[in-house]
Amino acid sequence: MLAIALFIVPFITGIISGLVRSTKVADIFQVIGSIATLVIALCIGNHVFNGEVISIYASLIYIDALGAFNIILISLVGCAAAIYSVGYMRYELKEKVITESQLGKYYFFFHFFILTMLIVSAVDNLGLLWVGIELTTLVSAMLVAFYGTQHSLEAAWKYLIMGVVGIGFALLGIVFIYLSGLHSIGEEQSAALQWTELMRVAHTLNPKWVEIGFIFILIGFGTKAGLAPMHFWLPDAHSQAPAPVSAVLSGVLLNTALYGLFRVFSIANIALQGNAGEYLIVFGLLSISVTVPFIMVQHDLKRMLAFSSVEHMGIITLAVGIGGSLGLYGAFLHMFNHSMGKSLLFMSAGNIAQKYHSKYIERISGVIRAMPWTGGIFLFAALAVAGAPPFSIFISEFTIMMAGVEAEKLWASCALAGLVVLIFAGMTYYVVRMAFGEIPTRIGSKTTDVWMKCAMLIPFIFIVLCGIYVPEFIQDSICIAASVLEGGGK
Repeated sequence: MLAIALFIVPFITGIISGLVRSTKVADIFQVIGSIATLVIALCIGNHVFNGEVISIYASLIYIDALGAFNIILISLVGCAAAIYSVGYMRYELKEKVITESQLGKYYFFFHFFILTMLIVSAVDNLGLLWVGIELTTLVSAMLVAFYGTQHSLEAAWKYLIMGVVGIGFALLGIVFIYLSGLHSIGEEQSAALQWTELMRVAHTLNPKWVEIGFIFILIGFGTKAGLAPMHFWLPDAHSQAPAPVSAVLSGVLLNTALYGLFRVFSIANIALQGNAGEYLIVFGLLSISVTVPFIMVQHDLKRMLAFSSVEHMGIITLAVGIGGSLGLYGAFLHMFNHSMGKSLLFMSAGNIAQKYHSKYIERISGVIRAMPWTGGIFLFAALAVAGAPPFSIFISEFTIMMAGVEAEKLWASCALAGLVVLIFAGMTYYVVRMAFGEIPTRIGSKTTDVWMKCAMLIPFIFIVLCGIYVPEFIQDSICIAASVLEGGGK
């Protein structure tokens, strides 16, 4: 019942909050729906992390520890973004940037976006996983285009084109995996698309077919995850979407694409006798490297944060490629830390853009004095995401570097360390310029309301908590989720 409720609640929330005429009722209802989704996700996680695998309707719905980890992240960031949306959209309504009918459409697509990501995380069939990722593209493109400006429409169109091309590559890759599975699994052809069955026979799969399939899927799902050199859509989409949507796009959508990639990687790594990780290391380091020049010469705040997401997806991919218990632990710890840090940063950026009526870095200064709450949170989150010690992202990055040393890939750890230092320098330079300095003479009268503050406290608490000490329940959950990729967990 919990698994069914996980889909029904965001579905009903999207329908009703999109149809009701009262904006106050829509605001409250969609917040309640998001909290309910989070509670259900936590209940599912409690079952799964205690050794249970949820498998119903002949494995049509399948949730193991890896899926539960992603479901909790989606629900947590989604809940924070839904709460933040109330304050953010009320200001947009007040300033006549949007209409009440547009607000209904926003809530409808927002909660259906959350639903599509939950679907991806709760299926065993690779074909259904592919369909789910395609649906995330179609629904989230509507949110990218939400404001209807020339720039937002162009960003949504580029996102759709790149997404469709990428998902086409992924489909071709899944076909190769399916064909390799047919020979090993036997008569029941549908089982050749089931992840659990493919993992069971992975050592017998044709390595050439699996390698070709994995490369196509790496390109396809890598496009969706924003890995270089397929990342061109990401800065435009994340910068043009409303701030709460950007928080979800960067905080969990990219993770969801990596989730699909890592599912296939776990099969390929067995079939290729542990050599599939080399592909992830190459794409991971390339993604981090590409970020450096764009961070150094950036003029748009949200685009800078978007390029930072390319970097962090590269770090997670690199960590999984390095492998081993420590590498996988570091990857999922980093995934959690980035989700919290980047969602908080985009919320802060949303407040700043509404106050300063601009996203351009040159026009933003004195944020600490102009907006003490937002300014303090912004500086804190930016330093955390940039990897400053003792914040949680520094801990996960250091863990990944140690994993590289342990796996005798010292060159990868050294490359990561050097690139991270350059990106840290670039981000810190711009963030300090915005946080301090003189307040511009013409800025808006916007104040950060209680909805926004409550929403921002959710990721803020986790960043502080994990920077001081990673709680045991988070450590255990990450270890269990990571063990699934090693083929040893549930």
